Amino acid sequence: MSSDVHARNYVAPTVPVDPSVAQTLGQTLTRRDKLKYILILGALVALGPFTVDLYLPAFPEVAADLQANDAAIQLTLTATMIGFALGQLIVGPLSDALGRRRPLLIATAVHIGASIAVAFAPTVELVMAGRVLQGIGAAGAGVVAMAMVRDLFAGQRLIRMLANMALVSGLAPVVAPVIGSQLLAIMPWRGIFLVLALYGIAMIVVAAFLMVETRPAQQRGTFEAAVVARRYGHLFRDRAFVGIALVGAMSFTALFAYLSASSFVLQEQFGLSAQQYGLVFGMNSIGLVLCNQASARLMRVLAPRTVTTGGLAVQSAGALALLTAGLTDAGVVWVLVSLFFVVAPLGLIMPTVQVTALAGHAEEAGTAASLIGALNMGVAGLATPLIGLGGISVASMGIVAVGAMLLAQAAFWVIVFPKASTEVVR
Repeated sequence: MSSDVHARNYVAPTVPVDPSVAQTLGQTLTRRDKLKYILILGALVALGPFTVDLYLPAFPEVAADLQANDAAIQLTLTATMIGFALGQLIVGPLSDALGRRRPLLIATAVHIGASIAVAFAPTVELVMAGRVLQGIGAAGAGVVAMAMVRDLFAGQRLIRMLANMALVSGLAPVVAPVIGSQLLAIMPWRGIFLVLALYGIAMIVVAAFLMVETRPAQQRGTFEAAVVARRYGHLFRDRAFVGIALVGAMSFTALFAYLSASSFVLQEQFGLSAQQYGLVFGMNSIGLVLCNQASARLMRVLAPRTVTTGGLAVQSAGALALLTAGLTDAGVVWVLVSLFFVVAPLGLIMPTVQVTALAGHAEEAGTAASLIGALNMGVAGLATPLIGLGGISVASMGIVAVGAMLLAQAAFWVIVFPKASTEVVR
């Protein structure tokens, strides 16, 4: 059958998936099984952020070893994020058409090979190429995990599981540098990529032996260009989905402005050691955890758009404080406090973004999750190099963070707020 015929006849999966089906699937899991899935899916979600951020404390060491400037090393982070965005756009539709497990195993194998290649790369250019492939491979884990959550749960159960996943996806970027700084105390920067390869191997073993397929054959579509385009077209025609995805992408961009530049700013300009830099990330992670748990609890009594409003207000204030600190040459304490309020509110925002975006798209959860992740990483990856145009500094971090939050607020109030439900998710 031609792709044109598939496109005309396609109405998402062969058998529509509705919340009652998702709830039924999730209810078949025992308490022990649910805990197992939380841990496994959390580890899968964390593979991407760990791939992006584990080596952030090593930036100065990588620059010295490869004889590259700071801007070139920063571009290796951008390369990973772009690869991650591209990978999600591929793996998401694949997981809707082929099931969840096979795309996960293939993508993770690519990640392992790329990690080993980067560990032995002799030049910064080869590191960039390896990082693109590494990002493409790591994308599979996160997008499949989010789609599996949507396969299994609905209503308040979906909110709780998405909150757990958001906790991991938001916490991993700030915890990874803490772990990376400790690894640097016992190994050179190349060893970090061998650790990432081992992480990928562990995920393949877990996925192969402990995870079941959550998307039955009768619910899958067809992986053809016309069908994939139809899925994406359905998502892009949903004004609320596009708006909330942009809110998430801009909020993540403010976070990555911090992640991509803080290593140079805090270690080279303020004189923090790699271990002290790791402690800073630890402090921020505590705030993010608290906000994430608060988000899940607030959505039991408040509509998601109300929680999003508060999270965006706090993160915007943090970004403005950071810019003020840079323009006034404030001390390190003021900078660290400002950064805390740029990072921590992400825990409030991301669960609401995921609930709002995925709740209405059960039939194409993999594609929807992939598009959200691709926008997060792709937009942040393209925006963060702007920090280095005039030299990496507190002010340049603040400018990008404030710009991102202005766009997030515009997308929320113009696109999302008028369309979003005022009801609490049940």
